[in-house]
Amino acid sequence: MTPASRRALTVSALGTAQTLSWASSYYLPAMLAAPIARDLGAPSFIVFAAFSLALVVSAALGPFAGKAIDRFGGRPVLMGSNLVFAAGLLALSQAASVPWLMAAWGLIGVAMGSGLYEAAFATVVRIHGADSRGAITGITLFAGFASTVGWPLTAFLEAHCGWRGACMAWAGLHLVLGLPLNAIVPRVREAAAQRLPEAGQAAAPAPGRARPRRTEILLAYVFAVGWFVSTAMAAHLPSLLHASGVSAMAAVSIAALVGPAQVAGRLLEFGFLRRAPALLSARIAALAHPLGVAALLMFGAPAAMVFAVLHGAGNGILTIAVGTLPLLLFGPQGYGGRQGLLMVPARLLQAGAPFLFGLLVQGWGERALWASAFLGLTAAGALMCISVPGAPRSDRR
Repeated sequence: MTPASRRALTVSALGTAQTLSWASSYYLPAMLAAPIARDLGAPSFIVFAAFSLALVVSAALGPFAGKAIDRFGGRPVLMGSNLVFAAGLLALSQAASVPWLMAAWGLIGVAMGSGLYEAAFATVVRIHGADSRGAITGITLFAGFASTVGWPLTAFLEAHCGWRGACMAWAGLHLVLGLPLNAIVPRVREAAAQRLPEAGQAAAPAPGRARPRRTEILLAYVFAVGWFVSTAMAAHLPSLLHASGVSAMAAVSIAALVGPAQVAGRLLEFGFLRRAPALLSARIAALAHPLGVAALLMFGAPAAMVFAVLHGAGNGILTIAVGTLPLLLFGPQGYGGRQGLLMVPARLLQAGAPFLFGLLVQGWGERALWASAFLGLTAAGALMCISVPGAPRSDRR
């Protein structure tokens, strides 16, 4: 098998495994929160609180998982995450009380911290070094369909097998599909053979501790804003569109455009923006949500579709930036551990986003979008304060 074919196989396997992991964790509560709460005799917000706990656990574990990938490669970490996902979903299927529910989601959070995007990105960087931008984009193209696949499949399983059967089915998929897919990832020695020569890798950051630390803080802020806004919109977008004058039925249909728009944004990154500096792509993406908000709040319902498409496309490209910007700015050495640390604030804010933004929506209605637009502008401003170390002034775009 040629190196190009091997690379394509690895990206396809990781992308498909990521689709499974996202569909069976991040996108699970939207379909199962109501039946789980009804069965346990608890309010629905308890299920979302358990999901928030999983996000907090994943934030705490992320740096350790990244360091493990730096040391041992991604194959054992990702395969281990499939086993933990299966165990957590099986535990969830047997939940008979709220404490059991919390414990099961805590276990799923362990798997999320070692088996979602950050782990997959660190895995391809461990394999391909600085030449990983295309592979990162390819993985997100596959996993961009996680909600498109996950929501209907979960709804189908819940309708025919109940929510407990749905959880058991997802657990089984991790064992019969996810585990073999992640086993395709090359081992550390095989990965070293695929890596480009050191001369082809990105330049290391300039000496000195102050500047890299400042850049790390700015990047962490950008990622935190991106994850907060994305999760807030996922929880409240239909109601926000309805408040802006769109009918309830149309609001759901327009909100559903976010998923395809994310994939379209990633295709744009893979094609038109492929040769553009990754930093420039991220700056453009950070401005997409504020521009969409301005259109919606200025023109109302007629601009709802424009808002959904701009928000989705920008979010899709920013997801890629989570993988590519740390690689561009700091190089592949220690990538996994550094990226895990950079994502801790993002995961913590993501856990509280539905509740915190819900308070704004309750008080301000659709005008709460001005707050998310302001955050998007500050993220774009933070990206403008970052430049590529060692690059000529004309390339610091």
